[in-house]
Amino acid sequence: MSDFTKEVEARVAAVPGNKELTDSAAQFMRTSIASQYSYNYFWLGRPIIQYPQDMVAMQELIWTVKPDLIIETGIAHGGSLILSASMLALLELSEAAEKGEVVDPAKPKRKVLGIDIDIRPHNKDAIEAHPMASRIEMIQGSSIAPEIMDQVRKVAAGYSRILISLDSNHTHEHVLEELKLYAPLTSVGSYCVVFDTVVEDLPKELAGDRPWGPGDNPKTAVFEYLKTHPEFEIDKSVENKLLITVAPDGFLKRVR
Repeated sequence: MSDFTKEVEARVAAVPGNKELTDSAAQFMRTSIASQYSYNYFWLGRPIIQYPQDMVAMQELIWTVKPDLIIETGIAHGGSLILSASMLALLELSEAAEKGEVVDPAKPKRKVLGIDIDIRPHNKDAIEAHPMASRIEMIQGSSIAPEIMDQVRKVAAGYSRILISLDSNHTHEHVLEELKLYAPLTSVGSYCVVFDTVVEDLPKELAGDRPWGPGDNPKTAVFEYLKTHPEFEIDKSVENKLLITVAPDGFLKRVR
């Protein structure tokens, strides 16, 4: 496996120099976003509104980091919460198998915390009825509101290894404030993943009537945040591997 891993690393490192491949990926991103390609997928029965490549990336990060808590801003239909919860369930099953123990699904050790300003009742009901529900906690309110952040910090205080996913309001101002609040909760060696940084790389018209667009989006917020936070680095290897991702420059690894 060590030889195979080295081969993978070499292939991924060579991707930026393959202009035909990178240009093809960029063209696919533009045309697929216009056709709402990411709205066509489900995770264990719930709409996830993500590219398959980003789903795979989150699976790899979760399995590698082995977080105790995943905090996600932005819930929508709940597919991402279900993905995270299912990965945490697999982590617990794997660890229990190694120890010869049995997992009690009613008493999970790991949790997903989701925050959204508007959790629609039908989505909330579906998430709470899902087999992964025991691992999921939801908070309704603005992700940057002081009273909401107080609740988040209280939950986070009970966990030692935390991974963050930011995918709510995509304006520069909002995402920068989320980074200031949530990124410090990221454990060393873990990730704060900022979604929809791709907005910076796309024509303005693809943003439609949304308040964000080129010059005002998650990627501009990432670059601003990193100016004063050297404890985080952009892990380019993730996007180089994926090519198709809504989070270019958005996979932030906490290195110190």
